[in-house]
Amino acid sequence: MSDIRLLDHAEAQARIGELSEVLADCVIGGASVGFMAPYGPEDAVTFWQGVAAAVGAQATLLFAAEREGRIVGTVQIGISQMPNQPHRADVKKLLVMESERGRGVARALMTAAEAEAIRRGKTMLVLDTATGSPAETVYERLGWQRAGVIPDYALYPDGRFCATTFFYKRIGV
Repeated sequence: MSDIRLLDHAEAQARIGELSEVLADCVIGGASVGFMAPYGPEDAVTFWQGVAAAVGAQATLLFAAEREGRIVGTVQIGISQMPNQPHRADVKKLLVMESERGRGVARALMTAAEAEAIRRGKTMLVLDTATGSPAETVYERLGWQRAGVIPDYALYPDGRFCATTFFYKRIGV
């Protein structure tokens, strides 16, 4: 099992290289997570710098799964919302290195993220994922409710259209 940690701003910045490796691994593996092929760790640095800044601004929570001291998975919770949505948070970029899948890393990351969201007074989480992806099954197994599907919402890294499924989960109520 992986160790799950909530990273602070300084650690998020210090570990951008590892986080970039995880993101690149997922994109190279075909995950529709916002980036197009070809994509390497160097391409991910700017994205993670933005995430680290959001962590520093206390707008985002960044969780890391570690095995033997190396980051092998991550998930973010966007906790900064509009004034009429103080109870809600967005789950963003659940990423697990291909070599670590099937070991409970995604479940452990989501469990930690949900617990922290509850601790911070959130009662509703929302997310979207590529329809038909392995992640979709993970969310269903973790008790998430399907809200609907939008066809051709995004692209896979190879340029093909990708439908997206939206999910929600009530927590802490």
